[in-house]
Amino acid sequence: MSTQATASTPSESAPSLRFDRREWSGAFGDLGTDLPLLAGMILAAQLDATSVLTVFGLMQIATAVLYRMPMPVQPLKAMAAIVISQKVAPEVLYGGGLAIGVSMLVLTATGFIDFINRVVSKPVVRGIQSGLGLQLAAIALKEYLSSEGARGVALAGVGFFLTLFLLGRRRIPAALILVALGAAYGAFWKLDLAALPASVAFRLPQLQAPKLADVWTGFLLLALPQIPLSICNSILATRQIAEDLFPQRRITARGIAWTYSAMNLINPFFGGVPTCHGSGGLAGHYAFGGRTGGSVIIYGALFACLGLFFGPGFQAWVNAFPLPLLGVLLIFESLSLLALLRDLAPDQTNFRIALLVGLIASSIPYGYLVGLLVGMLCVFLTSQGWTALSSQHPEGR
Repeated sequence: MSTQATASTPSESAPSLRFDRREWSGAFGDLGTDLPLLAGMILAAQLDATSVLTVFGLMQIATAVLYRMPMPVQPLKAMAAIVISQKVAPEVLYGGGLAIGVSMLVLTATGFIDFINRVVSKPVVRGIQSGLGLQLAAIALKEYLSSEGARGVALAGVGFFLTLFLLGRRRIPAALILVALGAAYGAFWKLDLAALPASVAFRLPQLQAPKLADVWTGFLLLALPQIPLSICNSILATRQIAEDLFPQRRITARGIAWTYSAMNLINPFFGGVPTCHGSGGLAGHYAFGGRTGGSVIIYGALFACLGLFFGPGFQAWVNAFPLPLLGVLLIFESLSLLALLRDLAPDQTNFRIALLVGLIASSIPYGYLVGLLVGMLCVFLTSQGWTALSSQHPEGR
């Protein structure tokens, strides 16, 4: 492979994969985002759990091997929200996944994604990241932490302070301990252990053949609302956080867009849900210790095994895991994203632009698109104002 081709995705100096304690802990850093979305889509659209989980896990493994860093694979959030709220038919979901794969392929092959990456400045990207962080925190605080009453709040409090205590200790994987605590809680309070053997069965993903009508409907209903979020968070913000956390690597927006497209050109034909990369997932894996693709391989292997052997009983497993602990995982993921604003703190203008973009992105419909446009306009106006001021007062340069 040529140096140029390699540089567009992983980098020629890609590190070896590790599977130590920190990678095992980092493996669960994105669970709070992925598990509720996957479960919600499976239940709302009556998807085949074996297909969804297996394909999702295999995409994680393939991405980790390619990038050799904790580059996550996540369900597409806007699509998932529409599917869950409107009970979209499986055929339309598969068509929408194929539609967004083709759309991203066109943006990437024409080089338009590079143009977008050039014109969107760092304060705007930081704002998009902070907007996602605020959204994740809001979901955790409003929906997850109090979902099981006082007992759930107490469990979340224990999980939060336990994670806070363990994060600085390399030998003890914080997220793994949190997941173990959730599994023990679910087994004791909610899971019917006698019914588990009946839920174990080996199955393979089911092949699908999306029809042109479903692709068109999926494009209008699912892909169009998703594209702005994907460009902002899955491509631009993910490239930025990869540069922040792994400055020695050369991860480009176009490289991320290529793998984003490839996943969604494959997923629909094997019953998988549409997927993307994401800055929040990368922050989550990193926050809990992931430094190589090992954490993502571990994570993906667990999903693949769950799909292949426990697909029929997936609903019981999901319902047993306490949402308050998923909320704790989301809290730490959101904190990692919000903390990225610190490098803009010395520049008050850019810091305020980032905050404005974040507030817009997290609080209004199509917030990521509106925030992107408003942020770009603010950056342009402030730069023009500074240029005009400097021309009037050259001694101030």
